[in-house]
Amino acid sequence: MYMPNLTVAVLAPNGYTRDLGKKGTSTDITFYNLKRGHDTVTLLEPTRYPDRLAPLFYVVSMAHEAIVVVEEITSMFAEWVLILDCADVSVGTIILKNYLQPSDIAPLIKGTVLENYDICEEDFIKLSANLLVRAAAQPEIKPNGDAVGSVSVDHYFNVRGIGTVILGCVVDGWIKKHDKVRVEPIGKMAQIRSVQKHDDDFAWACAGDRVGCALKDIEAEDLNRGFVLTTDPQVISSMTVTVQAELVKYWSSTMKEHMVVSVGHWMQFLAARVTTVDNGTDWHKPMLTLEMETPLVYKPGDRAILHYLDGGKLRVIGTIFLT
Repeated sequence: MYMPNLTVAVLAPNGYTRDLGKKGTSTDITFYNLKRGHDTVTLLEPTRYPDRLAPLFYVVSMAHEAIVVVEEITSMFAEWVLILDCADVSVGTIILKNYLQPSDIAPLIKGTVLENYDICEEDFIKLSANLLVRAAAQPEIKPNGDAVGSVSVDHYFNVRGIGTVILGCVVDGWIKKHDKVRVEPIGKMAQIRSVQKHDDDFAWACAGDRVGCALKDIEAEDLNRGFVLTTDPQVISSMTVTVQAELVKYWSSTMKEHMVVSVGHWMQFLAARVTTVDNGTDWHKPMLTLEMETPLVYKPGDRAILHYLDGGKLRVIGTIFLT
């Protein structure tokens, strides 16, 4: 049985998604589930945003596409535009309310991924139906014998009679029942006892799937949000990275040594210090060396988003490319 899944970030007033799906896990991010037959949609709200920036990053980092509900044009909407563009969430829907017109937002979204989003009226029934259609259109890709993959952990706990259970998203490749996985960044080994998608058991899951996995050989207290379960030898962890950055056009000054920033990658949102800056010929595209407070787990070639929590109304710095 194949169960295609579409993951959608919903940037809207908190609780907006209750008219689209059934509420699930809720912490600083809230999950809603929409299901018809074998087709599933996972909808994510950044519950504790805007007080905290990390929940916004988390939901965007997991998303195939986005729903953006604009009630008024504010700095919050501008922040949504920047982070969706930096994360390259290229498919989405914009719902305008309070008599806003497409021309009102056009200057803010020009040149960003949101320029290609569909703009429509609020119709929950139609929106749900369209999401399920796009979920059903996700291609079925079965793993081969030597398939590798990674799961980024967002929740973890101990279940009586089962043991350690994690919830997370397959961020790359495939994971399979009985896989022996490295738990990064701590380097421990564990085994996947079972794989579930929307409470149904499966033999495997692929990139984009929302999964629950029971694990053996590791305790829940060994884990943390942002840890990665992987069978991929290319996945590494490091306390220091040297990266090419692309700063958003609104960033008004050069990056400075000793700045404290936050690096968002998968379900990691890590404090880092800028130790070297090479501005080259274009200070909007500097080479940066970043020292993390805790190890960053990534696969070379990935992109991550740089944030500045002390930036006031401009907290999204830009994109970095990990090597």
